[in-house]
Amino acid sequence: MKQITFTLLVLISVGLLSCRKTANDPNITQYDNNNIQAYIKANNLTGMVRDTTGGDTSGIYYQILSQGSTAGAPFAYSDTVKYVFTLKSFDGKYNSVDSLTSNHYDSFLGHINQNGYPIGLQLAIHNVIKYKGTRARILIPSRLAYGINGYGSGSSSNVNTRIAGNQCLDYYINVYSDQNLYDDQVIKNYMATNSLTGFTKATGGYYYKVSVPGTGTDPIDQYTAFTATYTGLFLTGTAFDSANATTATSFDFSGNGGSGYIPGVTQGLLGYTAGTAVTLLLPSRYGYGRTGTTGISVNDCLRFDYTIATITN
Repeated sequence: MKQITFTLLVLISVGLLSCRKTANDPNITQYDNNNIQAYIKANNLTGMVRDTTGGDTSGIYYQILSQGSTAGAPFAYSDTVKYVFTLKSFDGKYNSVDSLTSNHYDSFLGHINQNGYPIGLQLAIHNVIKYKGTRARILIPSRLAYGINGYGSGSSSNVNTRIAGNQCLDYYINVYSDQNLYDDQVIKNYMATNSLTGFTKATGGYYYKVSVPGTGTDPIDQYTAFTATYTGLFLTGTAFDSANATTATSFDFSGNGGSGYIPGVTQGLLGYTAGTAVTLLLPSRYGYGRTGTTGISVNDCLRFDYTIATITN
């Protein structure tokens, strides 16, 4: 009996010793920092600085790529911030780079975490980016990202549908100061990238090009019913809407687009006659603005290709 008891005690002691953390076992803070240091080295990153706000406790690393104006006060959590971003996880299995159509934010700084983004991103904007117009690269430790549970759906081995647990995140972020100027630059970049020429900038700020002049005599006005074939596209080239010229619809100039038409379309088609083919490049304020709609993010710039079939005034 004594021998059995002694054997059990030995086995229990061995089990406890095998489970005990040693001085060399990293806690999550050390684990994250080790991963970030290894990531910096593996990717030959230079200029990364550790956030020392509050006594060097966040573990966030950053590099200011372009400093915005520091003339005003730095961001408070009650301030509205507008930014676009790209994101990838350290393991490379999640890579979200579409800042043209999806990776937008326009709301209170203090609500970033409440809207599904990491608390580390909220802290980074408050602590190190601080000012409108600043572009930066941010490395966020996993404990300030999505923690042990990760984010998204499916298996952690999935590509671009799930961020695995304990993954640090690599963000490029542009906190811009003027939506109209930002939209205009996005459209100019789109035209340059796609070698688009012959566009005219309207007084209101959208761009248009007539590729086929109309042959009709009645122009579209506020009393018009018309049919048209059109395609709506993101500036990535992906179509989000289209229709053939089958049903007559009327404009409603109530000030907000009316009749399902966004302001850029009601203004952009005004004055054209049947047979006209026109392309409209719309800044976000002429599209769905700060609210967005189903399938279209806030502050998206959009393209519409319209061919007007019939007009009845």
